[in-house]
Amino acid sequence: MTDSATAARLVDELVELMRLEPLGNDRFLAQSEDIGTPAVFGGQVLGQALMAASQTVATDRPAHSMHAYFLLPGEHAPIEYAVDRVRDGRSFTTRHVVARQGERIIFEMSASFQTVDDGMDHQLPMPEAAGPDGLPSELDQRIALGDRLPERWRVKGLVPHGIEYRRVDPDDLLTPEPRPSESAIWMRAIAPLPDDPNVHRALLAYASDHGLLRAAMLPHGLSFMSGKVRPASLDHAMWFHRDFRMDDWLLYSLDSPSASGARGLCRGSIFTRDGRLVASTAQEGMLRILREGSPSSSTGGAAPI
Repeated sequence: MTDSATAARLVDELVELMRLEPLGNDRFLAQSEDIGTPAVFGGQVLGQALMAASQTVATDRPAHSMHAYFLLPGEHAPIEYAVDRVRDGRSFTTRHVVARQGERIIFEMSASFQTVDDGMDHQLPMPEAAGPDGLPSELDQRIALGDRLPERWRVKGLVPHGIEYRRVDPDDLLTPEPRPSESAIWMRAIAPLPDDPNVHRALLAYASDHGLLRAAMLPHGLSFMSGKVRPASLDHAMWFHRDFRMDDWLLYSLDSPSASGARGLCRGSIFTRDGRLVASTAQEGMLRILREGSPSSSTGGAAPI
C-alpha cells in the first residue's frame, strides 16, 4: 500500500509528464519517463501528443477522437511535438501532431475536437465484472512472484506508479493458461488530479495503452513477461464519449477479434464505476513469437504488461 504523501508525489510526477514546454510556432517539448520498457512507453506519447494538440484548441472544444501511428521506437529522452492546425470549422477542429527525437519522426497523430452539442444518446451496457475492491494490483502480482520475476523487471517493475491497475481476472504473469480473448482491468490515478479535463483525457490516453495487446495473447497462453513474444504498438485509435475523472475507478473491458500475420487487433471499452461508457479504443500491435536466440527489442511503441 502506497502512503498518501507518496501517492500524491507519484501522481504529481505523472501530471508534470503531461505538462509541455512551449517552444513557439505550435511546437512543444516534453520529458520522458522510463517504466522499464526497452523503448519509451507508447501511452506516454499518446497522452503528450493529445496535450500538445489541445494547447492549440479553445477549451470549449474537447477532444472526441484521436488516431495515431507509432513509427519508430522512442528513446527515454525529451520529445518534441509539432502541431499543424489543419482545420477550424464551426463545430469541429482538426489537428495533426508529429513527434520527433532529433531528426527521427517516431510518431504521428490526428485528433478531432468538437463543441459541446446535444443529440442522440445511447450506449452498450457495462459488462458484469467484479469491482476493484479486494483485487490485487498488478504491482502486488509482480511482488508476489518473488525470485520468479524476470531480472529485467526487478527494478522498474517493482516501483509504484501514479496509475494503479487491477485485473478483474488475475492470472499467472509468466505462464498464463490459454483462455478466451476477453479480459478487464480496473484503473485510476492513486491520488486526486487537477480539475483540468485535458489532463484527465491525456492520462486516460496514457493508460489506454496499458495491457491492451494482452487480449490478443490470451488465447495462446502468452504474456509480455514470459520472454516468448516481442510486442510493439503499431497504431492506436481512441474516442471520448462522455465526461469522466481519471482519479475515479474506470473499468477497461478488452477483447481481441483477430490475430494473424504477426499482428493482433485489440479493442477496449472504458466505463465509469456506475456504468457510463466514457471512451472506446482500438489498437493493432506487432506480436512476434521469439525463437531461441531471437532479439527481444521492440520496433515500435513499447507495450507494458
